[in-house]
Amino acid sequence: MAVNLLPPEPKSLHPVPGVELRVAIAGIKKPGRKDLLVMHVAPGAVVAGVFTRNRFCAAPVILARKHMRNSVRALVVNTGNANAGTGREGLKRALSVCESVAKKLECKATQVLPFSTGVIMEQLPSERLIAALPGLKPGSWLDAAEAIMTTDTVPKAFSAKLRLSGGEAVVTGIAKGSGMIHPDMATMLGFVATDARVAPAQLKKLVKAVAAKSFNCITVDGDTSTNDAFMLIASGAGVEVKSEKDKKVLEKAILQVAQLLAQAIVRDGEGATKFVTVKVERGRNAAECRRIAYAIAHSPLVKTAFFASDPNLGRILCAIGYGGIRDLNTDKVDLYLDEVLVAQGGARHPAYAEEFGVKAMRKPEFTLRAVLNRGKASASVWTCDFSYDYVKINAEYRS
Repeated sequence: MAVNLLPPEPKSLHPVPGVELRVAIAGIKKPGRKDLLVMHVAPGAVVAGVFTRNRFCAAPVILARKHMRNSVRALVVNTGNANAGTGREGLKRALSVCESVAKKLECKATQVLPFSTGVIMEQLPSERLIAALPGLKPGSWLDAAEAIMTTDTVPKAFSAKLRLSGGEAVVTGIAKGSGMIHPDMATMLGFVATDARVAPAQLKKLVKAVAAKSFNCITVDGDTSTNDAFMLIASGAGVEVKSEKDKKVLEKAILQVAQLLAQAIVRDGEGATKFVTVKVERGRNAAECRRIAYAIAHSPLVKTAFFASDPNLGRILCAIGYGGIRDLNTDKVDLYLDEVLVAQGGARHPAYAEEFGVKAMRKPEFTLRAVLNRGKASASVWTCDFSYDYVKINAEYRS
């Protein structure tokens, strides 16, 4: 069950002018559930994205990167099959889906971006996807969020309205992800759209900046997927982004939606019972703070301690110690569980009692702060615990 995460209220998700959503049931993995999404964007829309750096990247990732060079008119997403580790045949099948979508929408196949998620090393049942295209029906953003779920227990979608100098604009986004989450660019799959008119160069810069502060700050299990992609769509059907102030307002709104989506993925982490913010403060630079934060957040020993509400401080200090800072002075490191100072100067604080740590860690949400006391930089990572259910879900993933 997701940690403090409810399904989105349909009324809270604002339509994005210039983006049409259509969903269908292709029967790829589970009968009777939505598993195919087509996002049709207006002519002149601008699309930017970042993709996984996993060298075994999926066929749709290879094609999407290639097709991004053109004027994008559609994105097609399927769940139930990742189309990764499928060789040339996988590319052929992904392209056939693009061709069929293009024919339906009267555009070129090279203007269609494919995305897939699900089981790896199984050939994409492209014939099922193609057969389902005539059955596509107009859908809402909630429908779209449901259509891209795999092991997710809750659809993930958030929306915001903002005021630019030329008028009101909308930002709405969806994401999927629950396991195999340690992005090296973004999340497993994330799509955020706005009706604002944004220059291509600006959008390309914006998607990287937003990913760095949202989807690149989460981890569930330390595994980077073969299919990760985060796409940012500016349909151009609304007001133009003119001034520097407009740019900042738009980035703030997109970042807000992206961070909520990223955090939702962690809250819905496979088997998760705790949502934990790992914050590293007073480092020399943000990069070293992030390395330490990820060392803590990745550690199976730390994450199982989270699950047990066991303030086993040695596991946390150990992770800090192997976090990659060779000249770290451990005698200066302080550690907090929420506001409880549990370690000072690299050792247990004299006033700390174990029941204080247990009380903090029993909460469904808490913050672990490591203060390095060697500079002014900081970084945060969002993670979850490892429970019995994580093993069960992944042991039975293909059942």
